[in-house]
Amino acid sequence: MTTSLAQVVGASEYGAASLDRGLAHLAEQAAWCAPGSCGATVTAVTDDADDASTAATHPDLSTLVTAQLETGDGPIPAALDTGREAAADDLLHDRRWPVFRARALDVGVRSSATLVFSRDALTVTVSVYGFRPGPLRQEAHEATEMLGDLALTSFVRDRRYRRALAEVDQLDTALRRRPVVDQACGIAMYVLGCDAEEAFDLLRRHSQRSNRKLADLAEVVVRTRGHGLEGELRKLRREAGPAADAAADAGPRPAG
Repeated sequence: MTTSLAQVVGASEYGAASLDRGLAHLAEQAAWCAPGSCGATVTAVTDDADDASTAATHPDLSTLVTAQLETGDGPIPAALDTGREAAADDLLHDRRWPVFRARALDVGVRSSATLVFSRDALTVTVSVYGFRPGPLRQEAHEATEMLGDLALTSFVRDRRYRRALAEVDQLDTALRRRPVVDQACGIAMYVLGCDAEEAFDLLRRHSQRSNRKLADLAEVVVRTRGHGLEGELRKLRREAGPAADAAADAGPRPAG
């Protein structure tokens, strides 16, 4: 069964697809691999996000997931809280989750089983539902354990890849803007008569105090040749200590 499921899912498919598309595909495959179920849902929660991403094979099941996440009542919140599977063999008699039970019975769902998978700050739940009472644990395990683990691995790989791309983009932006920062440091050195290290520190502190990015401040310094910022830079320099204060009292060199 493992081989056939791997062929059905396709390991690279999740890595190439967006998280939402991957979740939808996982829900479809979980339902397909559990013939005793009437459908499946999937949720994904990351440590850096307030809301969960969800997917369902039917709108009624999607509503059922939303109700669970909003109220914290149901097998999905239970699985997320405990890190263990949560199942109901017959919701007509199982009264652990009153809100979920009422919503489920209203759409004809009598049983459910939810498995949870967690790795690298990403937690995925896979749930299967049945119109008839009876244990779905075994079918849930057969249908989702390998699918969920495979999908989770691919989702994690995709998130790492996207983070790496973002870091590369940030580094590229920083490298492209570095010459402007160097020019601004040169102007500050000329105006204040300080060295490169002190000039950079003064610009950095001024950017923090004015709540502006260092590169944006540097562009202003280069454009104005430091005019209008001398007073603030001297003030920051005096705050650095007596030695800097004494040097500042000697007066700045005129800006060209």
